[in-house]
Amino acid sequence: MSPDVLSVMRGYPRIYFACHVEHRTRDRSVRGLTGREAGLLAHVTDPAGTGAGDLARHLGLAASTLSAALGRLEGLGLIRLEADEGDARRRIVRLTDEGRAAVVEDSVLDAGRVERLLATLDEEERGRAVSGLALLAEAADRLRRAEGGA
Repeated sequence: MSPDVLSVMRGYPRIYFACHVEHRTRDRSVRGLTGREAGLLAHVTDPAGTGAGDLARHLGLAASTLSAALGRLEGLGLIRLEADEGDARRRIVRLTDEGRAAVVEDSVLDAGRVERLLATLDEEERGRAVSGLALLAEAADRLRRAEGGA
């Protein structure tokens, strides 16, 4: 195993442990979301929108199950469902401003703890850390696409 792999494998759980909060239930959610609904919102990462079918495949959900969840989230004003301009049969899921706020409020990571974590770094370190995490997230998206995931 390369030192880089070991570094990621050891670093990720430490960050998660430091910033993780108790899993949210509908009763504990600011917006009354279930853990599944909050997780679904967190997977709508593309600012241009995410294909509903891609999302269903990625999350391992039946189209009917996803459709019901998306209908509820749209009713709450957290997402917009739009027809794909290139294929009217395909629906695109986009977060609204309220949806972006819900991703933070109902995340398994506590935004305050993440902020305090970042505050321990000087400006240059913080920039490197955030850029590095963004780079790993982009690589994760490429890997999923290459492996046939959404």
